[in-house]
Amino acid sequence: MALLPTFTTLGAGPPVLMLHDADGGHLTFAPQVESLASAGYRAVAWNMPGYGLSAPIEPYTFKGLAQSCLALVHALQCGPVTLVGHGLGAMVALEVALRQPSRVHRLVLCAGGPGLDAQAARDWVQPRLLALQRVDAGESMEMLAQTLVPRFIGSGALPEGARLAGHALAQVYPATYRRALQLLPLFDRDAAAFLRLGMPTLLLGGAMDPCTPPAALEALAQVLPDARHISLAHVGHWPQLEDPEGFDAALQAFLAEQRRLH
Repeated sequence: MALLPTFTTLGAGPPVLMLHDADGGHLTFAPQVESLASAGYRAVAWNMPGYGLSAPIEPYTFKGLAQSCLALVHALQCGPVTLVGHGLGAMVALEVALRQPSRVHRLVLCAGGPGLDAQAARDWVQPRLLALQRVDAGESMEMLAQTLVPRFIGSGALPEGARLAGHALAQVYPATYRRALQLLPLFDRDAAAFLRLGMPTLLLGGAMDPCTPPAALEALAQVLPDARHISLAHVGHWPQLEDPEGFDAALQAFLAEQRRLH
């Protein structure tokens, strides 16, 4: 039996499981673990297979990552969960919802998801792969983070949030980072599949995100049966770290609304 991915958790109440991007582990949701727990939720942030102390998986596919996530949901014994996915984590969240919709109460897709055209995908992945070549030549992941993070944050980014994004990226294993980046353009679910997803969905991104621009999230919101899109001004690819107050306000308003309806 495969080892469960590692995770951090805090609080009690309706479960909210946060799935990080290729650029970092559970630390990229550190502010939300605390704020959600304080608001009466059971906040869980995983380390995707190959990140932190989570064992890698073979083959490294969206199917495999979704199965790892579902194994964690089952192990938490907490019923249907709200999945909050950032970047690559948003794609994993969608894959989980498509495979086991009964296990997903709500979706929050943050700065990620399908809908990128080929050029946008290259703009997202190629700078990171090129930076990894310097790591292969002896540069540290910390130096890579210092180069990459400033390119993808917005003009209004909280300095502490930008530093945490860089710290989280510096902890990623180079081999895992490469595999995650290579996986990003391979998400192949089409619009017809998303029509089956009836759970309430929030698409939350930064207005200055060059990786997943607002137009891409808005287009996805138009496809999903029950979705809305919120764009945070002056924010780039890490909205939950760059503008934690704005991100948390939008997230918790969505969760509270759905909580009242149930």
